[in-house]
Amino acid sequence: MEMLNEMIVSHLGPLGPLIVVGGLGVAMVLLTLPFLFKRKADPLDKLGKLRREAKMSAAGKGPSLRSGNKNDKLEKYSNFLEPQNEEEYSAIRLKLMQAGYRSKDAVRTFYFAQFALGIGLLVVGVLYAILTSNTGQPSTQALILSVLLPGAVGYMAPKYWITKRQQQRQEEITNGFPDSLDMMLVCVEAGQSLDQSIVRVSKEIRAGFPALADEFEIVSHEIKAGKDKVAVLRDMSERAGVTDVASFVTVLIQSATFGTSVAEALRVFSAEMRDKRVMRAEEKANTLPTKMTLATMMLTVPPLLIILLGPSIYNIVETLGKFKM
Repeated sequence: MEMLNEMIVSHLGPLGPLIVVGGLGVAMVLLTLPFLFKRKADPLDKLGKLRREAKMSAAGKGPSLRSGNKNDKLEKYSNFLEPQNEEEYSAIRLKLMQAGYRSKDAVRTFYFAQFALGIGLLVVGVLYAILTSNTGQPSTQALILSVLLPGAVGYMAPKYWITKRQQQRQEEITNGFPDSLDMMLVCVEAGQSLDQSIVRVSKEIRAGFPALADEFEIVSHEIKAGKDKVAVLRDMSERAGVTDVASFVTVLIQSATFGTSVAEALRVFSAEMRDKRVMRAEEKANTLPTKMTLATMMLTVPPLLIILLGPSIYNIVETLGKFKM
């Protein structure tokens, strides 16, 4: 053991044993993964998964009742990749739907991306640590960071991407919603029903706001399929995750419940949405001077001081030099 230890230290440096142990741990994890993937699924877990999918399909939030795609290579790893807790599964699925990923295998693809990137960049970090230990003698903290930091970045990168996509999609829906309401109001006042106006609006706004057009198109398809209109509108509000859409759904449900005019409700609500858009623009415009203050001070004041005080400082230095001479 002492000879082996001396050999490792001579080749890899003082931290050679630590690097070897870390490499062996990663190798053992990689060797164990195929056995975890090939384990047989518990029949009770399969039954629970079928019940969960059936319940989510009935609520309009999950995949259909058809059998899964046989070409899906991640299907046999679903017990390992997908969370078994129903609340956790519903939460991550809703977030992916709000980010625009509505396929039935989106959850397992998301977790597979986290797992693959985390393990892959962890291996890259181990190789980098071995390379740096051969070329020099880095500190223990630097080695730990070089190994763990890439793995953490790879694990968090898919989550960051989904969050950014969700925010961008919600912002797009918020920006295009007032225009879609104006189009819907025109269609309703022209004599079309609410269902026909939704179909027309989804076609007209696709060039500018494809995310909002997709939501309206899903609503039209679900209504044509015979689903309850109230449930369809509430599902749209949940998929979008935008306050304005939730208020719009509430207005339509109340209008249908109390028997008031849909056109009048749309007219009042569209005017309110236009006012809110103007207020958002004014709010951004009012915060702009505050954001520009720091940039102005950093980019304008130093050159101005150099231009104004530079010649004077130069003359003072020259005068002092003459007096010394």
